[in-house]
Amino acid sequence: MSDALETPVESVDTLVDYLRSGEKPPGHWRIGTEHEKIGLREDEFTPIPYEGPRGIRTLLDAIADTDDWEPVSEAGHVIELRKAGASITLEPGGQLELSGAPLKTIHETCDEFHDHLALMKRVCEPFGIAWLGLGIHPLHSVDALPVMPKERYRIMRSYLPSRGALALEMMFATATVQANFDYADEADMVEKLRTALAVQPLVSAVFANSSLSEGKSNGFVSRRLHTWEHTDPDRTGLLPFVFERGFGYRRYVEWALDVPMFFVIRDGRYEPGRGRSFRQFLESGFGELRPTLADWDRHLTTLFPDVRLKRFIEVRGADAVLAGLTCALPALWKGVLYEAGARAAAWALVSDANQAEREAVRSDVARRGLAAHYAGRPVAELAAELVAISREGLRRIAHAGHGNRDETAFVDPVFEQLEIGASPGRVVLDRWEREWQCSVPRLIEYARY
Repeated sequence: MSDALETPVESVDTLVDYLRSGEKPPGHWRIGTEHEKIGLREDEFTPIPYEGPRGIRTLLDAIADTDDWEPVSEAGHVIELRKAGASITLEPGGQLELSGAPLKTIHETCDEFHDHLALMKRVCEPFGIAWLGLGIHPLHSVDALPVMPKERYRIMRSYLPSRGALALEMMFATATVQANFDYADEADMVEKLRTALAVQPLVSAVFANSSLSEGKSNGFVSRRLHTWEHTDPDRTGLLPFVFERGFGYRRYVEWALDVPMFFVIRDGRYEPGRGRSFRQFLESGFGELRPTLADWDRHLTTLFPDVRLKRFIEVRGADAVLAGLTCALPALWKGVLYEAGARAAAWALVSDANQAEREAVRSDVARRGLAAHYAGRPVAELAAELVAISREGLRRIAHAGHGNRDETAFVDPVFEQLEIGASPGRVVLDRWEREWQCSVPRLIEYARY
């Protein structure tokens, strides 16, 4: 942790300045892609425990030995691997997440993703482990999924069920693909955050892929999106204040200050927040502890809106999907957020919607995916317009890669999904019930990375 993060926090202004410190000129903008995957033992179709000769710990050790990743431990347990600005992290139910390095082009981030998949295949095949591109565990209930030895998750397991009935399902059973983007200044941040929140339901519909759980239809196209509606209203959702006049860094900070803390860390020891908000921590401390920027930085990572502000903007509303669509996610968002004309066009698509309509489409997308409606318009039509806007934005950005081509081809899998006329989760469920006749091996063959 940098020495700067150990700076004591004396005022709200310091917290506002912390967000402002994320500003970067356009030439320094980068994209970071994060994706989670759900693991199964192929022979038994069982979840992967942490311990044991075919467990997560042994697997992490093998990855570190094979490709020179640096292990990070907590209380003697390896919980993370780091290398060259990227990390492989352990999620609550044994999901693994690649948090990619900040990279300039989609060419680079997609290469990083495919290199990671090749590494995982090389290491995991001898263990008989398959990793699936699905937004929810398809076979097992929360009670059957393993508990990972991370103190952060122990505290969350204790606290979140008091705030939402599906909090544990969100933690243990779901998987997502996310992307991170920079901003130039406060006005640029506001435009990007506001636009991203407004069009996020369209992106969620394209990537809705969590229709099958406990071996049967769960009644949703994106059950993962539904779980977030029942996790913790204090820290999730579409942030209606972002659409209010005068929104900026300070308004986001004021919201975050009143969200209860999960924990405070000192000398590697976790102190549960016990319902205390960061504002209370700032005003009166926590016992003898006083807040630092490190505490604030961690607190920001425990807020889970559909689009999150830290010292970058994180879009969080997509289910984990197959490899082609995984690379399309950061490309789609880059074309929208990193080109001013595309960003304005994307905002114009849905700018007339009110907050009630934004909330309604979020729930409708969870149940129906691309068949949902947004302020009276078919989501599939709006999504097609959004992807066309993104492609034009990528064309104007013109970041060359292999063979000097630009990044527009990376959104082709989204157009292909739209041509099917159904979200990935609808395709999976139809095949599970018909073509595959509920065959788990057929599901694994289809969904594995």
